[in-house]
Amino acid sequence: MAKLNFGGVEENVVTREEFPLAKAQEVLKNEVVAVIGYGVQGPGQALNQKENGVNVIVGQRKNSKSWDKAVSDGFVPGESLFEIEEALEKGTIICYLLSDAAQIAITYNHQTGIIPPADVDVFLVAPKGSGTSLRRMFLQGRGLNSSYAIFQDATGRAYERVVALGIAIGSGYLFETDFKKEVFSDLTGERGTLMGAIQGIFAAQYQVLRDRGHSPSEAFNETVEELTQSLMPLVAENGMDWMYANCSTTAQRGALDWWKKFRDATAPVFNELYDSVAAGKESQRSIDSNSQPDYREKLEVELKELRESEMWQAGKTVRSLRPENQGK
Repeated sequence: MAKLNFGGVEENVVTREEFPLAKAQEVLKNEVVAVIGYGVQGPGQALNQKENGVNVIVGQRKNSKSWDKAVSDGFVPGESLFEIEEALEKGTIICYLLSDAAQIAITYNHQTGIIPPADVDVFLVAPKGSGTSLRRMFLQGRGLNSSYAIFQDATGRAYERVVALGIAIGSGYLFETDFKKEVFSDLTGERGTLMGAIQGIFAAQYQVLRDRGHSPSEAFNETVEELTQSLMPLVAENGMDWMYANCSTTAQRGALDWWKKFRDATAPVFNELYDSVAAGKESQRSIDSNSQPDYREKLEVELKELRESEMWQAGKTVRSLRPENQGK
């Protein structure tokens, strides 16, 4: 385990250099990793482990689209694909990748009443991105960073098992957290800059431009396309200051003048959001909504509203005009 120092704050991190795949394979050689659920994270984590030489099986309900997807991905019924209950019995490490409502059961056990048995290790690896990104980056020879946490070490091997699992699913490097901090940061991030806030900011700027007479194409390109296709890759490569340095002096001056105004305007919203997460309100809403029998139907209605909005219809058209997509 390495120590990173961020301005006096030390963090525990594990890199693939100090914990290579060969070491992870050795740790996991006698394990059967049961990936339970084959929806958002399941395919990426299961396929990456399989291709990294780990003995992985999938647990999924029969007669479902996810079962069929697992079959099409190469998992064989009765050999590496089982009903959930049978996979749970066969697995020595259970990757619980079902609904988020179930995932938060440990952190919010006062709400769920679920307490893990005392004689099992309880740990997590949380890739910092979607299962689709995890898989794509793995196939590109890259790694998606992940957090790891140990809630309970019953075997004395929880640390080596969790790190080995993290390397096996394709993590770039792993940073230490705990279950509560992981859930709190994850819920805040998803509702904040990763998804909720970015959609809100997109929608606000797009509408201002449209209201001021700009075309849908111009409004979308200036709001979304330039950010995602041109500027964010620069930030990912070397940081925000490097992106600024590679933009026009006019853009630099404007960004430097305005970023603190946006920070100060949104900080109260982020504090309200974190307070809601910490109080358990966001988790309770997830539990309540995800457990409803018509959850997916209601979700589709809300996603349809986004999909059919003028901004994202403009986006669909703009994406189709990218050179790599023309003629498709």
